[in-house]
Amino acid sequence: MAASALQPQPPGGAPGADDDIALRFEGVSKTFLAGKRTIQALRGVTLAARHGQVTGLIGPDAAGKTTLMRLAAGLLLPDEGRITALGLDATRDALAVQARLGYMPQRFGLYEDLTVQENLDLYADLQGVPKGARKARYDELMGMTGLGPFTARLAGRLSGGMKQKLGLACTLVRPPRLLLLDEPTVGVDPVSRRELWSIVYRLVQDAGMTVVLSTAYLDEAERCHAVLMLHDGELLGQGPPDEFSAELRGRTFLVNSDAMSKRALQQRLSRNADVTDAIIQGEAVRIVTVEGAAPSADTLLPATQGVTVQPVAPRFEDSFVTLLGARQREADGGQRDFTVAEHGAGGAESGAPVIEVHHLSRRFGDFYAVKGVEFSVNRGEIFGLLGANGAGKSTTFRMLCGLLPATEGKLTVAGVDLRKARAAARGRIGYMSQKFSLYGNLSVRQNLEFFSRAYGLARDRRATRIAWALEQFELQPLADAVSADLSLGYKQRLAMACALMHEPDILFLDEPTSGVDPLARREFWRRINALAEAHVTVLVTTHFMEEAEYCDRVTIMSAGEILALGTPAEIKAGARTAGQPDPTMEDAFIHLIESPAAGHG
Repeated sequence: MAASALQPQPPGGAPGADDDIALRFEGVSKTFLAGKRTIQALRGVTLAARHGQVTGLIGPDAAGKTTLMRLAAGLLLPDEGRITALGLDATRDALAVQARLGYMPQRFGLYEDLTVQENLDLYADLQGVPKGARKARYDELMGMTGLGPFTARLAGRLSGGMKQKLGLACTLVRPPRLLLLDEPTVGVDPVSRRELWSIVYRLVQDAGMTVVLSTAYLDEAERCHAVLMLHDGELLGQGPPDEFSAELRGRTFLVNSDAMSKRALQQRLSRNADVTDAIIQGEAVRIVTVEGAAPSADTLLPATQGVTVQPVAPRFEDSFVTLLGARQREADGGQRDFTVAEHGAGGAESGAPVIEVHHLSRRFGDFYAVKGVEFSVNRGEIFGLLGANGAGKSTTFRMLCGLLPATEGKLTVAGVDLRKARAAARGRIGYMSQKFSLYGNLSVRQNLEFFSRAYGLARDRRATRIAWALEQFELQPLADAVSADLSLGYKQRLAMACALMHEPDILFLDEPTSGVDPLARREFWRRINALAEAHVTVLVTTHFMEEAEYCDRVTIMSAGEILALGTPAEIKAGARTAGQPDPTMEDAFIHLIESPAAGHG
């Protein structure tokens, strides 16, 4: 029987005592200079990834994950220590290592002005794949990724999920023994994430490949055979995911209350001294308690009726947040409350519609990116706009923000008809784009100054709002740092601060937490909840389905049309089946997107 076109090459390195180890770091350190600052990206890291396994590289922003990947691929040289990949010294034999492994960087490394086929041909040329071997290789890759019908399409015209799969296919044009994937699922929808993991498992199980994968999604860490946890350039631990979560047995619970909303419940529980973490999970709040605590309805929420506390098994994310959250609180001196006392929207009443959309459509030539969309959003509501990559979410967002004119329909924001007075409406809204629209060559303070002026704030008001932003977003120590040098989490803070400088009534957030770690996501949603309490209306798109649970209502789009609209509980109820009696938001999303009504094709 002929070998598969995706069978990896022989290792090419001498066998030895480490036959079971595909990648080893021994005392590796790496330092960078960023302007006048010295950044210690890795500090004496020692780790190992085994052959034939998926090893997850986990850590918060600026933990050193990408630096580790680039060192493993021989693209950087360590300051200290030794790196062995596939039996070869990654420093001395960098070219030989690069010939035997595959590396897919963040954003997939594609040439967007080339077609799918041209990208494949370019990578085949770069990797020295013989012409005669290419057709069989391409056929298998296109079949594996589902990109066969799209080989003539420009890469820049692909959805995020399709770009992800094309990036992986290009990396696999010459099958490696070791595959390095740097956050491959950032910014893609749950269906695409599931498809990527199916491909990864197939490569490991059928082709005997070794995969090292960094991710900001901790549910993905639980799919790995082993995880490596990094923080501030140091390795905090390595081993199977369940070894980390086992340390929290008896400390994880689900709390319900009939007396308050789950968002209010989460806020109350997060202030309890016995609780180290509290997040919304489904219709309840999941908590992690301090060691030795015996939580009950009376100790968690005294004098509150209808409270239930149910123990649940710990998961890897509980361990990650407990371990790193304790370090962060120790470094920051505790968590401060986010206040919106300076925010002008606080005096308004919740409940009245502030966004009304009727028969909204947007056409590009003969193609409808958005078709006949209808919904309304009330003041003080958190409204989630969900959908697969290419569903029309960002196009809808841009029309709502006045950045793109509608082809058809009526669109009213803050009482202003956007088809007649877009400029007037833009003064009432704040917008945080998916790509963090900051000026990278300006400092943090200069970005705040620029956006304050752009929004027309007078001098005294500018000074007040800049001081507020630096304090509330904890940016004061980085006020003079160049924005391009900030970690993703701090870029997110700055982008949100810039969007709030003029105290908008409505805040638009386009995939604001894409790629940031769970600690940064928790901090982000703490601020969003405070804004909603101050009657600021928030529209948010996200691919992270657990975040949808924080929304009052959500709509799910596909192929430019709305598939479902309602509360998270209502959306999940619509996906309930005998085989899946208690679906998650991700289950409900996939159920809707893959239904015949989704209209793919």
